[in-house]
Amino acid sequence: MSEIAIQGRARILGDDINTDYIISSRRKRDSLDPEVLRAYLLESLDPDFAASVKPGDLLVAGKNFGCGSAMEVAATVVIGAGIHAVLAKSFSRTYFRNAINNGLLPVICDTDQIAEGDTLSIHLNTEFNVRNESKNQELTADPLSPVVRSIVMAGGLVPCFREHGGFPAL
Repeated sequence: MSEIAIQGRARILGDDINTDYIISSRRKRDSLDPEVLRAYLLESLDPDFAASVKPGDLLVAGKNFGCGSAMEVAATVVIGAGIHAVLAKSFSRTYFRNAINNGLLPVICDTDQIAEGDTLSIHLNTEFNVRNESKNQELTADPLSPVVRSIVMAGGLVPCFREHGGFPAL
C-alpha cells in the first residue's frame, strides 16, 4: 500500500454540524451532482463559505459531525468542493460510513488546538499520522483499520472493489 499524504488549510466549524448544514435538503431537489452542489456547501452557516473554499482545504469540526439525516450527498458535496478529509472529535456513525464509502477521509482527533488557516498534514499509510504544521504539533488520531485505509486510498468502496475484486486481502 503506497502512502497518501493530504495537506491543506484548516477551515474551522463547531459542534453538531448536521447534514442539512453541510448541504440543505432543498438543494438536492434540483441536483445530486457534487459539482453543482458545491456552490451551496455550508450555506446555512455561512453563505460565503463555498466561495471561499480552495481545493485541498480540510474541514475541522468539534463533536458529532454529520448528525441528522443519512443523506449520502452530505459526504459527496464535501468531496465535490475539493476537500479530501474532515477532522472532528466525533462523527455520526452514518456520516462516518458514508464518508469512507465515497473516499472522504474522516479523522477522529482532538481539534481544540487547530485554528482557522492552520496547515495540516495527514499521512495515510501503515502509520496514520496527523500533524499541525503551523504549530509543529503531532495530533493523536484514532487509528483506521487497514480495510478502511484501503477503501479511502482507492477513492471509495466501489473503486476499491473494482481494484481488488472485493475487499482487499490484507
